[in-house]
Amino acid sequence: MKRGTPKLPVQQFVILSICRFAEPVIFTSVFPYLPEMIRSLGVPKKEVSKWVGFTSAIFSICQCLTAVSWGNLSDRIGRKPIILIGLFVTMTFSIIFGLSKSLPMAILARACIGLGNGNVGIIRTVVAELVPEKELQPRAFSLMPLVWTIGSIFGPAFGGALADPAKRHPEVFGHIEFFKKYPFALPNMAASVFFIIGIVTGFLFLRETLESRKYKRDYGLMLGDMLIGACCGRRTKPKTASPVDDERTPLLNGDRTSHCEIPHQKKSEGKPAKLTWAEILSPQSQLILLEYAALGLHSLAFDSVFPVFLNYPVEESGGHIGMKLPFKFARGFGIGPCS
Repeated sequence: MKRGTPKLPVQQFVILSICRFAEPVIFTSVFPYLPEMIRSLGVPKKEVSKWVGFTSAIFSICQCLTAVSWGNLSDRIGRKPIILIGLFVTMTFSIIFGLSKSLPMAILARACIGLGNGNVGIIRTVVAELVPEKELQPRAFSLMPLVWTIGSIFGPAFGGALADPAKRHPEVFGHIEFFKKYPFALPNMAASVFFIIGIVTGFLFLRETLESRKYKRDYGLMLGDMLIGACCGRRTKPKTASPVDDERTPLLNGDRTSHCEIPHQKKSEGKPAKLTWAEILSPQSQLILLEYAALGLHSLAFDSVFPVFLNYPVEESGGHIGMKLPFKFARGFGIGPCS
């Protein structure tokens, strides 16, 4: 029998994108107001840039320390629970970060966000397991970076517009004492809406992709099916595995590969042997990791330093000849620099 042309599981990719979207929004939303926030916590002006860099870096450092552990845990209990845990932890400690009234509290909150979120590698693993066909993988793997890029566009604008709302939007938030006491809570509280949407959507509709767990009963998917049936005005029959097969039962039944538990599924197959670190860190893998690290270093260094640069006013060189910016813009769009 001729196989049909493989297609991308569009529905699952849309659900995965919804789960993924909140993370770049919250990650990049802190950059516009982080220098101002650090200064408001009592840090001297000359120390602001140092602590901005450290507060930004502690997230990545802690995420690097626990990413492999989260991946190993997802190999045991499934991808879906770990993704949902990562979203919940990130949402919770992002709100705590916005409520921080001291520098140690802000740094600790950022560290906990990194420690509790290993979704970067796990989501890519889900993509690979959703699309085993090699010819579709280039298209599939390009979708999550696209989601991150879109979120990174909204994040800085989101954070800059909502930071210190009592001062920037006094007509709306000026009378609310909470935002006067916690001027940087609103961006994180507003971003939590995206996390709640991602958690609910993932719980109800995201399918497990780990081979040893994908046939287990998933109450989230069952609830999602019930809600869809209620919204569509029709009753959905629960999908359960038949306890007894007769001669008329198809060998390949689509409903049998659903999210319900199949008791004897793949019992005869042994667990695949785990790769050693020497096999994982091959020369090709090391080269890819090095290139990716260099790209991340350049990108995040710019994202952290540029807001600090814009946060300080232009100062005279103080008589030191040659101290000036490498570029000078005389005018643009027909407007002089002083206009």
